[in-house]
Amino acid sequence: MDAHSFSGAGLAQPDGLELRLLCPELAGPLGEFFRALAQAPDHAFFHPHPLTDEQARQLCSHKGRDLYYVACSAGRVLAYGMLRGWDEGYDIPSLGMAVHPEARGRGLARTLMVFLHMAARLRGARKIRLTVYRDNQRAVELYRRLGYAYTEKDPRQLVGILEL
Repeated sequence: MDAHSFSGAGLAQPDGLELRLLCPELAGPLGEFFRALAQAPDHAFFHPHPLTDEQARQLCSHKGRDLYYVACSAGRVLAYGMLRGWDEGYDIPSLGMAVHPEARGRGLARTLMVFLHMAARLRGARKIRLTVYRDNQRAVELYRRLGYAYTEKDPRQLVGILEL
């Protein structure tokens, strides 16, 4: 197993875990992450924007108020999270996040969510919203455990609101 593998001991590299605001040097690793998500069987659950190298470059050069973060280890992106809506003038940001298919089931989603909640609080947000597919049961349950209250958006999706 090489140092860049996600499975088994490969995820626990001595490089540790970093939560980082996107910057130009992360465009390549973020593009790789997007390709992995696009190829995953559950790719339809996460589609806030195109999962392309060009989109990764644009996000890594973003200069607005919206926030885009990644969790990295050994130079690889393990998870990606965003708080969007401030650039368009909304008071309540929309949260989106995804974990690399090979890094799931280790608590990384919860860690990134708690971090994003704190980032929103520091920005002055009193609430956060998200949209989740009902069929994405792992995410629905995680968000419920974190305190999100749901309303129905449509037969397939729920809108979650968290009071900060």
